[in-house]
Amino acid sequence: MDLGLTPEQLHQFNEDGFLAIEDFFTVEDAQKLLKRARELIDGFDLETHPKTKFSTSRENHVGDDYFLNSGDKIRFFFEENALDADGNLVVPKEVSVNKMGHALHELEPVFREFSTRDRLKGIAKSLGYKDPRVLQSMVIFKNPRIGGEVPPHQDSTFLYTDPPSAIGFWFALEDCTPENGCMWFAKGSHKRYGVPTRFVRDGNGGTKHIDLEEDAADPSKEEYTCVPTKAGTLVLIHGQVQHKSSHNKSNKSRNIYTFHMIEGQYPVPGRQLAAADARNALPAAAGGLRRSTQVRPARFFFRMGGRREGRGGPNTVSSAGIRMSRARDDCGGCE
Repeated sequence: MDLGLTPEQLHQFNEDGFLAIEDFFTVEDAQKLLKRARELIDGFDLETHPKTKFSTSRENHVGDDYFLNSGDKIRFFFEENALDADGNLVVPKEVSVNKMGHALHELEPVFREFSTRDRLKGIAKSLGYKDPRVLQSMVIFKNPRIGGEVPPHQDSTFLYTDPPSAIGFWFALEDCTPENGCMWFAKGSHKRYGVPTRFVRDGNGGTKHIDLEEDAADPSKEEYTCVPTKAGTLVLIHGQVQHKSSHNKSNKSRNIYTFHMIEGQYPVPGRQLAAADARNALPAAAGGLRRSTQVRPARFFFRMGGRREGRGGPNTVSSAGIRMSRARDDCGGCE
């Protein structure tokens, strides 16, 4: 049985830069992931939370150790307006978190099982990946009234590889509507625009954007298409397609799970992917694709030729592996 994309789906993805596949997973799957996510939120200790704030906007660079060292951990990032100036919650804890990540696919069994299912492996294969690696897994919470806007961006800005290979797997755990902050895409923008900027470490413990192209154009507002999605929908997101999401102005939450994939095999024999050099912001990328004493490598999605699947980190989370911080739109795929 072919578990990958149909020729029609592959054509649409290549044309538009994204593809929404309805009924890709069940309501029970969504409920199971949400239940575990809420358990993790309930379980972290507010008293030990560092009460820090960061953003990847060009004006407010992420320079927070809790973010920069989160690639192989599970850490919690608050909505910008969830804390007052003294670091006290101004909303209930259960709706205060903007996202948690970035190693759910490694450390949490429920998310790990979901992220390595055969149908996802089939999609990776049908997209032409030879050695796909999973990284930057997150649950993104757009809570009622407080869920923040994510401005237009490309995931490859944050997950830069040469040649480009990043793709987002975005799973709607609840119905996503224009009112609660569904995604908008500039159709075909992955073919019209390059990757003009990178979000990188600055060498001094912080981050910055660097320009790869001068006077790069951006899609106009008119180029964006609203893409509502029902719970159970998978959206594939090309790393170069421009996309965004709006504030949640409704009384309903808009929660999703997402991870990203990059190619681990450079197409030229004997050369390695220039993928996640040390400048990329997230450690799973910055540490490269080989084993390191400092960071866990990006997890293999599948291995060709029947070799072992899933070499990577442990299958449990220690309390020391869970960290908290305060965030805005801080990384690629944070829709």
